[in-house]
Amino acid sequence: MEKVSIIIPAHNEEKRIGKTLKEYISYFKKKSLDFKIIVVLNACSDNTIGIVKKHKVKELEILNFKQGGKGFAIIEGFKKSLKGDSNLIGFVDADMATPPEAFYDLIRNIGDNDGVIANRWDKNSIVKVPQTIFRRIIGRGFNLIVRMLFILPHQDTQCGAKLFKRELLEKIIPKLGSSEWSFDVDLLFYARREKAKVESIPTIWNDKKDSKINIKKNILTMFLSVVRLRLVHSHFNFIVRIYRKLPNWMRVH
Repeated sequence: MEKVSIIIPAHNEEKRIGKTLKEYISYFKKKSLDFKIIVVLNACSDNTIGIVKKHKVKELEILNFKQGGKGFAIIEGFKKSLKGDSNLIGFVDADMATPPEAFYDLIRNIGDNDGVIANRWDKNSIVKVPQTIFRRIIGRGFNLIVRMLFILPHQDTQCGAKLFKRELLEKIIPKLGSSEWSFDVDLLFYARREKAKVESIPTIWNDKKDSKINIKKNILTMFLSVVRLRLVHSHFNFIVRIYRKLPNWMRVH
């Protein structure tokens, strides 16, 4: 039987994570799956931890950090999972944009792949609540730049539902950074460097109107983050080292 760790990064998710945990725990218990859910709280200032602690089941584990960032939280969840005996380790967003049956599809389809990721843009995906036109344009534009810069084959690098085999994560976790916007790209880029087989599959997904990500405000930061990441993985990485030494007011946020 597969042993699965599901990491849920959570930053101020008191209004949404309760339903997510209820649905995921109930669904996977019915599947008689050997699973663990690791909620990684990062820089929470609300009652997320109180909501999570209400779910008193042996399959749930909580990590609580003062430091923030989705990438940081996922990496810490990976490290915790690797201390156990899970052979499949993945992550999913706390807002339940990806329902549990869609994450289970990742488990069923991993097969001989090293990883499998959800693809919202696949023609066979079921998107019950679509993104706004603006968010779709930005998302596709971002993906186009990512594919051009990193030569990645994936149509959707940013969907928050991914699953990997333990052996691949053991190789790439020490190399990962925790950039908020480019973490997924960094993860998939290192997987490609390891010649890992990562498949994209159709998914079930719903846009969440109360998303904490302000696309309009962060467009420039999003695109600069992947450009900076590409520089890190090139002979021009000295540019990034110079940038990091600049005063905070001179950087783009």
